[in-house]
Amino acid sequence: MDEHKGHETVSAAAERTERQRELEERRGNIQQRIQDQEKDVKLLQQEVEAINLSADKTVEDSEEIFTKLIRLLQERSSDVKQQIRSQQETEVSRIIDVQEKLEQEITELKRKDAELEQLSHTEDHNQFLLNYPSLPALRELTHSSSINIRPLGHFEDVTAAVSELRDKLQDVLRNSWTNISLMVTEVDVLLSEPEPEPKSRAGFLRYSCEITLDPNTANRRLVLSEGNRKVTWMDQDQFYSSHPDRFTNYSQVLSRESLTGRCYWEVERRGGVYVSVAYKSISRAGLGHDCIFGYNDKSWALDCSQINCTFLHNSIWTSIPGPVPSRVGVYLDHTAGILSFYSVSETMTLLHRVQTRFTEPILAGVFLGKSAEFCKL
Repeated sequence: MDEHKGHETVSAAAERTERQRELEERRGNIQQRIQDQEKDVKLLQQEVEAINLSADKTVEDSEEIFTKLIRLLQERSSDVKQQIRSQQETEVSRIIDVQEKLEQEITELKRKDAELEQLSHTEDHNQFLLNYPSLPALRELTHSSSINIRPLGHFEDVTAAVSELRDKLQDVLRNSWTNISLMVTEVDVLLSEPEPEPKSRAGFLRYSCEITLDPNTANRRLVLSEGNRKVTWMDQDQFYSSHPDRFTNYSQVLSRESLTGRCYWEVERRGGVYVSVAYKSISRAGLGHDCIFGYNDKSWALDCSQINCTFLHNSIWTSIPGPVPSRVGVYLDHTAGILSFYSVSETMTLLHRVQTRFTEPILAGVFLGKSAEFCKL
């Protein structure tokens, strides 16, 4: 009554009414938030159940598929074993038959030799002459006096053929495993922010990977060296075998390794080079744009010529200002869809960054006019 004379006042009942209204409004907001979050909890629980069901079903299906695959390999192994044993029995039987006949002929020849020896010791000349014509003539030999054995005519070629099958299966399994692993890691229900890109070369080197080039993809004008890390252009074709993965018309080569996750590598160049990445499904034969790094939707390339730098993808060119680097660093975050090219010197200078969605594993590659080397980091 004393300290608040002249102040605006309101009755406790009226103030309670106003605050009660605010309280009810606030409670309404809280209750609505509770309902929303309960819905989210229920949704997440349903998602957990769906993930568990899907994972269990996929494990069951995968085990069944691998069991059938193992059974198929075991059947093929049994077939090969049976064929080898059957052929072994046939060949050994043939040899034993010839051997027995030869032994019979040897016995007969020894008997005749003994008769001739006995006759040779006859002292009576007349008796010798009388008995000599009665000796039976030698029969024609059943087999030649020399047996022709084919050199290396055993089963070594079968081992080589099985080894070749093993190598092909290993290649298929290695490539398929990369795709399977990629499919597994792409199961990402909750959206999350990608890890930040490193800021220093030391940070990038944490993700360094060793790149080796695949000779089966190298154009015939290219020679690989330094453990298939360096590639050099030659002015005449090299003697490479035919292979469906080989680039027929452009001086390009791809890596053996399929790249997923976070990877970093560096390329030291001499002369003009396209430092590239591509899907394995990029075309290899012909003169069309679907074969050239950067000219299609299956490849990305940084064109480092002698005078300037350009980024290419799907035949779209982006000019990059500044000097042309002699060493290019490439950073890939496959899951986040990030591809970055850096000029590597004392510092890391970003040349170009791509944000996309990769739908296949990535292979590293180059299209060159002189030489390029994937550096050991």
